[in-house]
Amino acid sequence: MTYYRVKDQSKLSNKFLKYYFDSADFQSTLGSWAGGGSTRAYLSITNQHGLPIILPPLKTQKAIAHILGTLDDKIELNRRMNETLEAMAQALFKSWFVDFDPVKSKMEGRQPEGMDAATAALFPDKLVESELGLIPEGWKVGSLGDLAKLNAKSWTKKRHPETVQYVDLANTKNGVIEQVVEYDFEEAPSRARRALFEGDTIVGTVRPGNRSYAYIGPGDTRLTGSTGFAVLTPQEKLWRELVYIAATCDESIERLAHLADGAAYPAVKPNIVAETAVVIPDKSVGEAFHQIVSSFFAQTSAQKKQNIALVQSRDALLPKLISGELSVAEVEKQLESVL
Repeated sequence: MTYYRVKDQSKLSNKFLKYYFDSADFQSTLGSWAGGGSTRAYLSITNQHGLPIILPPLKTQKAIAHILGTLDDKIELNRRMNETLEAMAQALFKSWFVDFDPVKSKMEGRQPEGMDAATAALFPDKLVESELGLIPEGWKVGSLGDLAKLNAKSWTKKRHPETVQYVDLANTKNGVIEQVVEYDFEEAPSRARRALFEGDTIVGTVRPGNRSYAYIGPGDTRLTGSTGFAVLTPQEKLWRELVYIAATCDESIERLAHLADGAAYPAVKPNIVAETAVVIPDKSVGEAFHQIVSSFFAQTSAQKKQNIALVQSRDALLPKLISGELSVAEVEKQLESVL
């Protein structure tokens, strides 16, 4: 790793240089120059000094950096909003289905906090013994497999689409699908077989501690996942968000990481994901939870999609702005109208 410090800021913008170094064109040049290493790519400091760089006038550099920085700011804002919404959904899940707060409140003769009377009436006022300890009366101990089908649909050589939008474990992290790659089916990786549909939960079974999981939101129905994912398809729409949160909460991921076999290639079988224990509430409670958190999931899905589009726009803009193919002033004006 090499660190650079701009010596003359009257000629070069720090922010512009950062975006230039991150650009696909520069990274491609860097890779080709460093390709001569015998065991790994390496480029000496002396040779790095010879790397070409296109420098527009300083005013243009700063304007370009401002445009790309504005896109990055929006990406970061969306990410933080999603973190907040996901934390709210997880907190509600924990309150209702782990700590059983509404039930405990009713047992003490109190109205459950932050809950209307109609929703409160759906919860029992008693806890009973179970193999997992005390659970609400009328609820039962089960597994994710009781609420969702495992790997419900896969493509075969005889039955498949012409092209696939491929989702790999490496491009999926902490609920975010960071990149989707389109392939003709015949040229796609052999692991591109899991057909994904809206409402599915995908959980990486290879190195599960890496947290390669995501929720398939609206409009993502053309996606195809790696066979390295366990795909959970809820049997009913009302279980979608509950299945996702139960499958991907810290305790569930830690369990999978603990059970993963193989020193060099630690993995679990997909059925291990489906066997994750869960307390199954009455359907009316499940429906109430779905009605509340589905709007959170819809918003996070929309913002994740927007972030993908923003990243693509940011990466495509730099070479066009440098070359003059796009006017800096015109792009700034367009950004002001949409962001």
